Amino acid sequence: MALGSIALATQSAQALSPLGFVNGITSSGGVGVSKDILYGDEPLQDLDIYYPKPLAQAMKAQSAINNDYPMVVFVHGGSWESGNKDQYAFVGQSLAQAGYVTAVINYRKVPEHVYPDYVNDTAQAIAWSIENAASLHANPSRVAVMGHSAGAFNAVAAVANEDFLAPYGIKPTDIATVIGIAGPYSYDFRKFSSASAFPSDATPDQVMPDRQIKGAQPPYLLLTAEKDKVVHPTNALKMTQALKEAGVTVQTGEIEGASHATIIGAMAPPLRWVNDVRAQVVTYLDTMLK
Repeated sequence: MALGSIALATQSAQALSPLGFVNGITSSGGVGVSKDILYGDEPLQDLDIYYPKPLAQAMKAQSAINNDYPMVVFVHGGSWESGNKDQYAFVGQSLAQAGYVTAVINYRKVPEHVYPDYVNDTAQAIAWSIENAASLHANPSRVAVMGHSAGAFNAVAAVANEDFLAPYGIKPTDIATVIGIAGPYSYDFRKFSSASAFPSDATPDQVMPDRQIKGAQPPYLLLTAEKDKVVHPTNALKMTQALKEAGVTVQTGEIEGASHATIIGAMAPPLRWVNDVRAQVVTYLDTMLK
């Protein structure tokens, strides 16, 4: 009875959380997962790896694995102060179901950590993923980086400025492509509550990714939500312009009917009817990595 009450309470708590709901209806689809792998020495410098079903089955059976898989590194949002990799398990499961070994990462957050700590963490996780891809049965030359909201800022910032990856011996062009979903790449954070995520004396020119492009770049896909009331689409427009002026290949897309939340929530296969973000992301990844 006590155990049943605890389980029911847990289910009820998850039901009150949109992300808990999404994860609750997302079947694993037979994919495998390795949890809480450290990519660094600090708290929250860890990640989960999701494996496509055929790979998970072969690993479980200890069968010979003769092929490798493309890989995606996913960075969650949450205004740099909330969210964690477990809440975004549905993204890892979804991409693994589509045939991608997927790393869903944690990173350090405010108030203890401000920019550039969370971008440094993202860069370190990207480097770890590339360096360990072969042991995960992934191809290190077919690695994409993807993020949503604050996580899209992290992903784009970590790659667009080669200085973030340089300490790990990685270049931006070692990444096959970057996907930013509803990211705040170009705004005056000093006018918003997210100012707490940046140094008190910082300016947008010093930290916004559209003003920090350095080094040869991979192709980018920047997606926006038609009904986004949190991150204005001008962020993607300005980032696109800056990348193109730097000679970078950029594709853009607007997800019709999507809000800031549903543009990532609909990555869950059971919610693909909400909007077509999953179809657009998987089609793009298939083109770039397979």
